[in-house]
Amino acid sequence: MATTLLRPYLLESDLPGLTLRHRGKVRDVFELPGDKLLIVATDRLSAFDVVLPDPIPGKGEMLCQISNFWFDKTAHLLPNHLTGIDVASVLPAGVDPALYAKRAVVTKKLKPVPIEAIARGYLIGSGWKDYQRTGRVSGITLPNDLRQAEQLPQPIFTPSTKAAVGDHDENIDFDTMVRTVGAELAEQVRDATLRLYSYARDYAAQRGIILADTKFEFGTDADGRLYVMDEMLTPDSSRYWPADEYQVGTSPPSYDKQFVRDYLETLDWDKTAPGPRLPAEVIERTRAKYAEALERLAGIRID
Repeated sequence: MATTLLRPYLLESDLPGLTLRHRGKVRDVFELPGDKLLIVATDRLSAFDVVLPDPIPGKGEMLCQISNFWFDKTAHLLPNHLTGIDVASVLPAGVDPALYAKRAVVTKKLKPVPIEAIARGYLIGSGWKDYQRTGRVSGITLPNDLRQAEQLPQPIFTPSTKAAVGDHDENIDFDTMVRTVGAELAEQVRDATLRLYSYARDYAAQRGIILADTKFEFGTDADGRLYVMDEMLTPDSSRYWPADEYQVGTSPPSYDKQFVRDYLETLDWDKTAPGPRLPAEVIERTRAKYAEALERLAGIRID
C-alpha cells in the first residue's frame, strides 16, 4: 500500500524579497545578509543530468535530513557550512515555515572548489566503464581482472569536472585537478574526501549498508580554510547498497533513483532535456527507497 506524504511537494522555491543566487538540479540557493546563504532542497529529481518534470514528494526533506545527520556526524573530521541559524528566522513574511523547516539550511557563504570530489570503494558506474575500456579510473591503474561491483584494494579519489545543468560531468585525473585548483588545495580535497568516505563507509557497514562511492562538494572561506558543503552522503550523491543483496559481478540494487534510471533506460529517450514524465509507481518506489535509507542510516522516519 502506498504511503501518503502529508506535506505538499516543492518543485521550485518561491521566497519574495530574497535574491536567488542559483537554481541547481535539486537545490535553490538564496542570498542572506552577513555572508550567509539559504539553501533549499526541493523535490526535483534529475537523472542522467536532466531535471525531470515530476517531483518525488518529500525527497528534499529526506535529502536535507540525511545531509544534516552526516554533517553533524563528521564535524570532528572536517568543518562544514552549517551555521545553526533557525531557518524560520530568515524566511520572508507570509511564507509558511513548515514547508521549509526540514528542507532548508542557513549556511556560510564559501568559495566553491570547482571540482566534484569523488571517492570510490567499489568498481561500479562510470568507473567500471572506464576500467573496462582502459584498466584505469581517472588515471589510476587498477589490478587486472576486477569484476563489476568488486571492492577495490583501497578507496581511490577520482575527481570530475562540475558540469552546468543539462551537461555531463567528466572524470579527470589528479594532475588535471592540480592544474585547475593548485597542488595544495587538490591534496587537501583528496585527503578530506578519502577520510570522510572511510568514516561513512564504516558507519554504514554497521547498519547493513555498503557505501560503494560518494561525491563531495568543498568550499573555502576568506582564510583559505576548507569546508565540506552543499549536500553530504545522500542517496543522490552516493551509491548505497543493501549488504545482504550485494553480489560481485552484478550491479546491486541501490537506495537511490535507480528505479527511475532503470525505467528511463526502457524508453526511446536520448537523455537530453526535456525529460519524460514518470509513472506513479516509479515515483512511489523511488520515494520509498529514499525513506528507507534515511531511516536505516540516521534513524529518522518520514510520516
